[in-house]
Amino acid sequence: MTYDELVLKVREVFENANAKEIYEHVAVQIDVTGEAAGTFYIEIAERCISVEPYDYVNHDARVRVDTKTLCDIMERRITYADACQSGNVWVEGNPYKIGLLSRVNAKLAKKNDKKL
Repeated sequence: MTYDELVLKVREVFENANAKEIYEHVAVQIDVTGEAAGTFYIEIAERCISVEPYDYVNHDARVRVDTKTLCDIMERRITYADACQSGNVWVEGNPYKIGLLSRVNAKLAKKNDKKL
């Protein structure tokens, strides 16, 4: 998988995501290591969510994760909390904003769905 393919997959996961109950601005930069290394961000603004393939200089939080772990989270093979606890995800910044992002109802893949 390439970086561009990974960003596209993350966009697909958050496409039509429900952020209507998030009234605050949230910007989380994701630094991916490994096979599809690169940086992108997930932003909630005006109760809409977007994923863009750029650095977000004034981010609220920053997450470092390898490609495999990120795909495992998107495909619901592991939870974000389990990935953090195992040390496969490194987070810095405002934990409250990460919590807001985790409240977004995204269409995450299920075991029988098409693989991301």
